[in-house]
Amino acid sequence: MNFIYLAQNAAAGGNNIFMIVVFIALLAFMYFFVMRPQKKQQQARMQMMSKLQKGDCVVMMSGLHGKIDSINKEDNTVVIDADGIYLTFARMAIRQVLPSNSVSQKDVESNEAKEEKVEKTEKEQATQDVASEKPTSDEAKTTEENKTEDK
Repeated sequence: MNFIYLAQNAAAGGNNIFMIVVFIALLAFMYFFVMRPQKKQQQARMQMMSKLQKGDCVVMMSGLHGKIDSINKEDNTVVIDADGIYLTFARMAIRQVLPSNSVSQKDVESNEAKEEKVEKTEKEQATQDVASEKPTSDEAKTTEENKTEDK
């Protein structure tokens, strides 16, 4: 009878070691797949916050787009210029810094070029419409002759 009792205790001891190994594996999984990536994101965000400077285009947590007007490092606040409206936010309210103005300047230039092309084609179409509406001298004579014949 003691032999059966000892066999059960030995088996239970093996289960305890297995449970400890599973628990350690779970902690390792949590560290590598949850805590470590979050720490990297936090470091990248802090690096972005330290590189903020006047004139950077930013997007706030609320989705507001604007340009940084001034930075107060003592209070950790920034003043954002959103189309002439100056708003003060906490520094941590900035979600992302948009790329530099050189990229947006290219977009503006390409949009202006497209608008100029559209304006030119509209002007050409308008001049063609006006020209087609004016009767030529021969057409004017024939219409006048038709009117006099109808009377």
